[in-house]
Amino acid sequence: MDTTIRLMLLNGSLRQGSINGAVLATARALAPVGTEALLYQGISGLPHFNPDDDVDPLHHNVVELREGIGKADAVLISTPEYAGSLPGSFKNALDWTVGGASFYERPVGWINASAERRAQDTYAVLRLVLERAGARIIEAACRDIPVPRSAVDASGIIGDPHLRAEIGSVVHLLVAAARSGLPEDQPADTADVP
Repeated sequence: MDTTIRLMLLNGSLRQGSINGAVLATARALAPVGTEALLYQGISGLPHFNPDDDVDPLHHNVVELREGIGKADAVLISTPEYAGSLPGSFKNALDWTVGGASFYERPVGWINASAERRAQDTYAVLRLVLERAGARIIEAACRDIPVPRSAVDASGIIGDPHLRAEIGSVVHLLVAAARSGLPEDQPADTADVP
C-alpha cells in the first residue's frame, strides 16, 4: 500500500522570483522522506470564475487544480498581499476550488512571508475563504515567517538556517496532520517533527 503523503503547494504570487515562491521551493526541499511535494503552476491559465461555467466539461486548468488538491493529503499556501487582500488571480483560483469541494476536510496551513507584516488582512481573508470551503485549518501550521529578499539565493531557495527550520516545522506539522487522517492501519509517524 502506498503511504506517500502528497503535499500540494499553492503560490498566490504570479511574479517570477517571488519570495512566496522561494518559501514554497524551500518547503519542497525540506519535505520529509515519504512526502511528495507538488507545486501547482497553472493559476495564471485559469479562466475567470463564473458559476455558469462550473459545469462539465471544465477548463483543463480547473480540472488540474481540483484534481491536484483532491489527491493531496495536505495543502501549504504562501501568498502576498495586494491592495489589502488576496491577489485577484489567487482568489480566482480559490473560487474554482469551491464547486469541486477540493479543500473539504483537507489539512491546510500557510506561511505569511511578508517582511513588513502588512499581509495580516490578506491571511484573515484566506482563513475565511478556506473555512467556507470546508478546509481543516491546522493552526500550528499557520505562521508568520518574515523572509527578507536577501535570504533568497540565486537558485530561489532560502538558505538561512533559522528560516529553513521555521519552514521545515510547518511542513512537518502538515505532514503529521495528514498522516493522522490516514486509516487506522497506517499509524502516524510524528517522530521526525521538530
